[in-house]
Amino acid sequence: MYLIALCDDEPEDLEKTEKLLSDYDQKYFGSVFMIQRFKTAGELLYRIREEDYVPDLIFMDIFMPDRKSNSCPLGMKAARELRNMDYRGKLVFLTTSREYALEAFDVDAMQYIVKPVSEEKLFAVLNRLLKDMEEERKKYILLRIEGKLVRVSLNQIVYCEAQGKTQCLYLTDGTQRTLRMTMTEFYEQLSQYQEFVRLGVAYIVNLGYIVSLNARELCMDNGKKIYLPRGTYKGLREQYFTYYCGTGE
Repeated sequence: MYLIALCDDEPEDLEKTEKLLSDYDQKYFGSVFMIQRFKTAGELLYRIREEDYVPDLIFMDIFMPDRKSNSCPLGMKAARELRNMDYRGKLVFLTTSREYALEAFDVDAMQYIVKPVSEEKLFAVLNRLLKDMEEERKKYILLRIEGKLVRVSLNQIVYCEAQGKTQCLYLTDGTQRTLRMTMTEFYEQLSQYQEFVRLGVAYIVNLGYIVSLNARELCMDNGKKIYLPRGTYKGLREQYFTYYCGTGE
């Protein structure tokens, strides 16, 4: 399932773009697009900020009415705010002019499509973006952290430690995030990835960040030492060598 947001103040353009997206969805997938329309950038920003709405892909018109400022199109301002909110989804601008093409790169826009949007243009963009998104989905998980849905890179997770009824996630940048779920629930999301191993009831570790390992303990690259539960060393050692070498010792 892909969540797709359309933001355009022109009803006819909204209708046309949604129709093209639906046609693409039916042609290539059957029904995996969940499309929502927004007539103003304010509506879209509110949903993302206040209602945990995290679209995978946003198509946004650059030129929308903005009575407060004439300095730049509202769509561009909204895109900057999205990035400041740590939105990391794909962003595609739809516009009637190439004037702001260079600025689009400043907000990490993936594409800049000049209207009218044709099937050929849109389908070519979707082919490329969806291929990239499929690869990225293998590297991220979506977690509810501090009341908001957050996309977390698997490569950022060093280890997770159980603390009562919550789990504490330790990331590569030194930050800690609290998850209100059981260790079992969290591990279910990670178990398909070979770099993550569960140690007893208290820890999940990323094998990629282990710097030393012996029969008593392991040491993560952030300095954390974790004592191994009885009987786990042999199995952990085999997983460790399999991860790094592709075969057990």
